Amino acid sequence: MDGLNSAIARALALYNDIPPEVIAAGVVILAFLLAIIAHRVTWGILRRLMRKEDGLPASLIERARRPARLAFILVALMIVIHGSSLPEAWRSPLLHLASVMIITIIGWTAIVMVNFASDRVARRYKLDTEDNLQARKYITQTRVLRRTVNIVIFVLTLGAVLLTFEGVQKYGVSLFASAGAAGLVVGLAARPVLANLIAGIQIALTQPIRIEDVVIVDGEWGWVEEIGATYVVVRIWDWRRMVVPLSYFIEQPFQNWTRESASIIGAVKWYADYTLPVAEMRAKLEELVKASPNWDGQVVNLQVTEASPNTMELRGLMSAKSSPRAWDLRCEIREKMLDWMQKAHPESLPRVRGEMAVGSGMAG
Repeated sequence: MDGLNSAIARALALYNDIPPEVIAAGVVILAFLLAIIAHRVTWGILRRLMRKEDGLPASLIERARRPARLAFILVALMIVIHGSSLPEAWRSPLLHLASVMIITIIGWTAIVMVNFASDRVARRYKLDTEDNLQARKYITQTRVLRRTVNIVIFVLTLGAVLLTFEGVQKYGVSLFASAGAAGLVVGLAARPVLANLIAGIQIALTQPIRIEDVVIVDGEWGWVEEIGATYVVVRIWDWRRMVVPLSYFIEQPFQNWTRESASIIGAVKWYADYTLPVAEMRAKLEELVKASPNWDGQVVNLQVTEASPNTMELRGLMSAKSSPRAWDLRCEIREKMLDWMQKAHPESLPRVRGEMAVGSGMAG
């Protein structure tokens, strides 16, 4: 027993001889190692629980492993700093910095997990297929909601970080207490951002537009290439890009050619003389359209839609599976029908008739 007491006394004497800086460094290193061990044990348990799961939850847990390790370390350091004998001038800033870092890591991890989950869901759908209506629907919802959630997480994280500062807390309480003119000014300044954010949620839920929809906006025809957090990029047919605010598609009228289906009916007009046999032209139109690979086998028709004193207007209707195919079909049929009219009935091309009258008083 005396030997044990003497050993303890020697250990205490040796401990008292160790500089405080060395002891503090040893405590920090020990806390660091314990945090790493706790993280590994926690993630080992989670992996065992998710061993039979190959889906999204297991992937999200694995994706959050590295940020969580840093959070474990910061929490351990906060515990060490809180229980240390550091001066208040050092301890408070260090604890504040650690809390800010933990809040930032939580927000960053949330954004990473949301992006990973949305990418995982979007990979299930392919846009490069002929009938991609469902794919465009779900990909649009996923992308718009992801950006909206990212903005919300960023704002909440930023707000949580700012509220850790005492000055911001006092200002926030006073602003809330006197939420009159100052609140009105802030609301007016944030109106465009909030309007586009709310419009993004509306577009994700109601879907007036989707990714790769064919739209006509301000007289320009193109495809919806990207739906951002505050804007929409429309890829125009000549490779130009039109950037439109999200709120435009909620507040302004526009044309969506692929809202329910990509199929569309195209129209071609010809002008000919009254001598052209319409029945023969109708039969030729049906022959040419049915032979075209761009026709979807649904609509083909020819009608006389107008009659002027000199010509008649003929309109041919034909359908295709998509607007680009409809455009190609219209150009193809227009060219071939003009060629047929020139060869088969050149006398029926548009002409101007005139009448000469001989006066009775003219000399013979």
